[in-house]
Amino acid sequence: MIARIVIVGLITVSLIAGAALYYLQVYAFYDDVQVDQTPVLLTSVATGEAEGIAASNVRTVNSDSSPIRFRGCFETTLSQAMLSETYVIRDDADPLVAPAWFDCFDAEAIGADLTSGTAIAFMGQENVQYGIDRIVAIYPDGRGYAWHQINACGEVVFDGDPTPDDCPPAPEGLN
Repeated sequence: MIARIVIVGLITVSLIAGAALYYLQVYAFYDDVQVDQTPVLLTSVATGEAEGIAASNVRTVNSDSSPIRFRGCFETTLSQAMLSETYVIRDDADPLVAPAWFDCFDAEAIGADLTSGTAIAFMGQENVQYGIDRIVAIYPDGRGYAWHQINACGEVVFDGDPTPDDCPPAPEGLN
């Protein structure tokens, strides 16, 4: 009889802990981000600076718990042709999976469309936080998606290695 009570107690505690862990991982640390006047930035080929583009229906989520949890969805009236001539293209874009409840962002579909050439990825903003770039993918119909991705400097420094010569100095505490 005591063994059954212990087993039921362990199972109950395990289920509660599992549900809490799931909630914390998928929901608790994400926040809707309030959009300012220039929510979507792309890096200009001419100046190397991030510039705001026309965007509407912007939805974004982010988390303070990790710099790569940012995801965004938006629409733009700008054509891929104009964007391709004006802004820096990123060939190594790899969208990260968003929480299932953020239903406008489908990383697998975006990744497949980037590979097929249907969507084009642009450098949104380099080093949003040290070692983290904001990448923006835009479709011919004006749908756009944004996410954060670790850049080459971040990969090296976050692994605990010294900052390479061609990278900006890492902030105190990362080396």
